[in-house]
Formats: sequence, C-alpha cells, structure tokens
Amino acid sequence: QVQLVESGGGLVQAGASLRLSCAASGRSFGRHTMGWFRQAHGKEREFVAAISWSGSRTQYIESVKGRFTISRDNARNTVFLQMNSLKPEDTAVYFCAASQRPIGQGPYDYWGQGTQVTVSS
Repeated sequence: QVQLVESGGGLVQAGASLRLSCAASGRSFGRHTMGWFRQAHGKEREFVAAISWSGSRTQYIESVKGRFTISRDNARNTVFLQMNSLKPEDTAVYFCAASQRPIGQGPYDYWGQGTQVTVSS
C-alpha cells in the first residue's frame, strides 16, 4: 500500500512556473517508479513524466520536454514536478502515481487525489 498526496497547484499566467509535490507514505514505498499524469476537463488522463525511484532515469512526453523536470527526494519520500514556461494547454488536474514495475513498464498501481493547475493566457 502506498498513499500519495499532491500539492502545489494553483492559478497562474502563461509563462509562469509552479512546483508540484507528491508526498508518499506506506509500508511498500521505497523502490517504486513514480509518475505524473494530467487530465484536462472532459479529456482522458495522459502521461506527463516518470522517474525511477533511484532517480537515475526519467521520461517525458514531447510536449513538456525542456519545460518540466521531474525529481525526487527519497529521504523525504517526495516526488516533484517543476513546471516552467507554463502554457494554457497545460491546464489540468495533475496526479502523481506509483508503480511497482520498472520505469517504462506500466501500469501504475497507486494514485493521488490530484491537484488543479490552471494557466491563463
């Protein structure tokens, strides 16, 4: 069991930055792939970024490369998503997720409740 709680969302103007945090707790955390997903209103949930639990490998969708950075602090059981140069199309509810599988081998097993990110033009 892993419980995930996101924070850091908000309403910002295009070009601004936000840092999302995901705090994990539970007996099973430690060697989990962590990911960020987002779901815009009326749209399907999509993958955004992932990081191996050791932090040695990362993956991003093309639309956020160069703007978003996923990182982790295993001592604090926390994963971050630094989002720079935000665009209106980044508006969505952002979810963190944990997988017991190696990075790139979904599906994810645990999900947070989500945090809203709204980017105005």
